[in-house]
Amino acid sequence: MDHEDQTAALLAPSPEFLATVHVFPLIPAIKKDVTRTIDSALTWDQLTASDINFTIVRPIVLKYAKLKNMAVVFACLVNRANFLEESEDDLAYAGVMLSRATLCEILAMKLLSHFASNHINLVAVLTTSWSPLAGASPEVIAEVKQVLGSNANVSDAQSALEVAISTQAKQFISSPVAQKVVNDIYTGRIVFSTAATRSMLADNYKPKAITIYDSRDAPFLDHYRLRVPKYGAILEFLNFACLLVTFVLCLSNQDPTQVTLWEVIFVIFAVAFTLEEYTAATEHGWIIYIANMWNVFDTSFVLVFLCYAGMRIKGLSYGNLASSEMAFDVLACGACILFPRLAFFAVSNNVVVLSLRAMIAEFIFFMTIAAICFSGLLFTLWTLGKASWTIKGIAWLMVQIWFGNTYLSFGQAESFHPFFGPILMTAFAALSNTLLLTILISILSNTVARIDANATQEHLFQFAISTIEGVKADALFSYQPPFNLLAFVVLKPASYVVTPRTLHTLNVSLIKATSFPILVVIGVYERYFAAGQSLRESSVDAAHTLFNSLPRQIKNMPFVEALVGSTSSNLYEAIFEVDGPTGPGLFDESDDEDFPQLRSFASHDTLRSADHVQRRPSRVSLAPRSPHRTTSPGPHGSPRRRPLSALDLGVASAEVPSSGRSPLAKFFAHVDPPPVSPAGQGHVEATMRRVETMLEDLRELPVHRLKDEMRELQERQARIEQLLLTLTRGMRSSDTGTGKLK
Repeated sequence: MDHEDQTAALLAPSPEFLATVHVFPLIPAIKKDVTRTIDSALTWDQLTASDINFTIVRPIVLKYAKLKNMAVVFACLVNRANFLEESEDDLAYAGVMLSRATLCEILAMKLLSHFASNHINLVAVLTTSWSPLAGASPEVIAEVKQVLGSNANVSDAQSALEVAISTQAKQFISSPVAQKVVNDIYTGRIVFSTAATRSMLADNYKPKAITIYDSRDAPFLDHYRLRVPKYGAILEFLNFACLLVTFVLCLSNQDPTQVTLWEVIFVIFAVAFTLEEYTAATEHGWIIYIANMWNVFDTSFVLVFLCYAGMRIKGLSYGNLASSEMAFDVLACGACILFPRLAFFAVSNNVVVLSLRAMIAEFIFFMTIAAICFSGLLFTLWTLGKASWTIKGIAWLMVQIWFGNTYLSFGQAESFHPFFGPILMTAFAALSNTLLLTILISILSNTVARIDANATQEHLFQFAISTIEGVKADALFSYQPPFNLLAFVVLKPASYVVTPRTLHTLNVSLIKATSFPILVVIGVYERYFAAGQSLRESSVDAAHTLFNSLPRQIKNMPFVEALVGSTSSNLYEAIFEVDGPTGPGLFDESDDEDFPQLRSFASHDTLRSADHVQRRPSRVSLAPRSPHRTTSPGPHGSPRRRPLSALDLGVASAEVPSSGRSPLAKFFAHVDPPPVSPAGQGHVEATMRRVETMLEDLRELPVHRLKDEMRELQERQARIEQLLLTLTRGMRSSDTGTGKLK
């Protein structure tokens, strides 16, 4: 029986439920609230400040969190994309639009945390492809079609992660909640598939719902594991290594007059590589595809290969030996891309590599601007010295002067013109070597500093891009080059004539036949050597046992300690896992009573078990009360919750918290009167003195201080509202004045 036909419990929301989610009403509603709220340019730090968060962000978040709509994060990011586009169109209000886009990103981050309690729903919120027109009326859909055109595709859907990548919402992507989902997708712990809409070869017969992968329930040869980004990165490295080897052998055995065996093998691998890159760009869209810095290298090599192929075909068809030789010369330039590309696989997440990418982009932009600026000088020099100079020669001379050969400008200046030549060449040498190169170095230095400061966000952003690219719905992505060419030749024509079920069966059979060794290795690894498997755990335990049995002299050797790790950390972890009492007589109870605390009485640190009902004095807290549970460290130091008994719970007052040891509780507590006897007369006097002390303590209760703090908060809120009202009134006055001037 096919494992895919077995009925499995769906842990994620069903497709029927997701189809009923209304997306479109959220988009204009969020835009209206954000537009009404932000009327001035604010930075990220200002929007995340406590006062702005309390008065502006939190009410909006609570408003949309009550809807429990799983598309609300997607709607916030769609509004971010709209505000970013408006900031480019209207430069006068670019700062305001960017602030609104930033607020949309903050709202998306905070609303995403409301779905974090259910991990499967959290994954569905980020990975489900939402249609922005879902829930819209037919009139709205007709208007959108009229704006886009009759041939526009209005059913194009994207996930929240894809929109975040396209809008470069790096703060949102680098947030812990989003990265938890990205890490689970990358390692294959979360398994899902989306319907392919723009793919070269779509296989949508059995889309997998979002589930948590368990190797014990999955088939041994599971072809879906080929789409796990972690395994895909390893296979991509091996495929690229094979392409590089065939590239080197092709150039080492080149023959312009005929086609060699190594050239044929290289062409097959290169065509398969080109098909894979084109399929990825088609499936994810050019914006998401090009956002990955490594895809720029891949696209550059594809262009080099296409130029080589065109020249080589021309040379072989017409017997043009010069064209064939030029084809191999062009192909040789591809080594400048392939060798660094393979090397960067190992250090793709290094800060130096991220800085290098940004520096290359800044350098290309700066050089383009400089070339445009000096094109006028090139034309002037050609006009003055066209009798003895060509444009190519003048351009090469200017390049040499630009990169440091300043003496050439003085030696060749008079060859252009006896009067204007020295003046122009001296000015060009001064500008290029003194001014512009200094500016270029400053720009590159600032770029490195900026990337170094935001290295974590940039790394997580690139990691999210590669992960989303790894979960590809196109059927061709399950084939390793050059077998994707075979799948394309066989399955693409078959998709027009066979049923979806037959196409799916044929696709699965071909994947297992072409990737059988890879599936076997993945199956063995996940069942025996992956984290949490019995064989790996037993091996680790055996290694620890062997290490503990070694003599102390061997354990303390620097090489062994560096290889295994220090034993001090294990000792520290063991100390904190032991839930033992403090030393006897170390502190008095009075010291615990007077210890300052900034938490409410219901905090889990202040609760006691039913066997020790001793309550510490609580302090005043303005935070809303919520039920708490005590925690005890688990086997690995993580908190383990336990249910509370009735004696564990305490009642916290909003104004004057009371506890078993507060002065007020001691005063009103029932105390049995001591027997009247001469011997107990001193005890009665001591009791009276204690009562007087308690009355003195009642005067120092923090009731007045709490009232002062509440009054201060009210005054601060009133000042903020007055400030916002003043800003809004000023904006309206300026708009009215502008309208009158018009």
